[in-house]
This record gives sequence, C-alpha cells and structure tokens, in this order.
Amino acid sequence: MEAVAIDMSPAFFSAVVKNLPEAAIVFDHFHVIKLFNDKLSKLRCALFHEATDQLHENILKGTRWLLLKNPENLKDEKDEQKRLNKALELNKPLATAYYLIRIRIFVCALNIP
Repeated sequence: MEAVAIDMSPAFFSAVVKNLPEAAIVFDHFHVIKLFNDKLSKLRCALFHEATDQLHENILKGTRWLLLKNPENLKDEKDEQKRLNKALELNKPLATAYYLIRIRIFVCALNIP
C-alpha cells in the first residue's frame, strides 16, 4: 500500500504509522481546511482583544464569517469585500493567515497529482 487517506485523528494517525509504516499519509481536504479556519478564527479573536483603539475593534468586529466565506460568495450589497479588505489592510498577521489559507484552497482545487 502506497498511501492512506485519513482524517487528522491521532488514533488514525498512530494506527497507520504502526500498521503501515511505509505508507504515505494523506490528510483529507475537509479536515485540513477546517483546521486552518479554526486557527484563523482564533487569531481574529486574539487580535480583537489586543486591539489598542476603537477603530481596530470596529473593523474586526463582525469579520469572522467574511474571513471564512469563499470570496465569490461575498455580497456586494452588504459591502462584504470592502469590509474584509479593510480588516486585512489593518492587520498584517490576519492578512497573512487569510491569504495562506486561500492559496491552500486554490492549490487543492487545481487537483494536480
């Protein structure tokens, strides 16, 4: 067996390592993206609590779903893209994490073997 696709459960991981030590382990796309999104949400919360002025707090407030939405699903009538861009402009760590996740999702969508 060359590869085993599993979720990120430590139990699955250790069972594969123990029973198929030569097999490559591939984590499923859903769980990888979920992990990234969870980390992004935690970072956003931490930045909100560290915000030193009301402007940063107001811009970060309500951005959770904007960060997690696919960009093509952002609503123009609610200025969601504009609000997301403003939050990313003011928060370099948040922008870095956001764009890394977007790149990861894009690369996975290419389905390059």
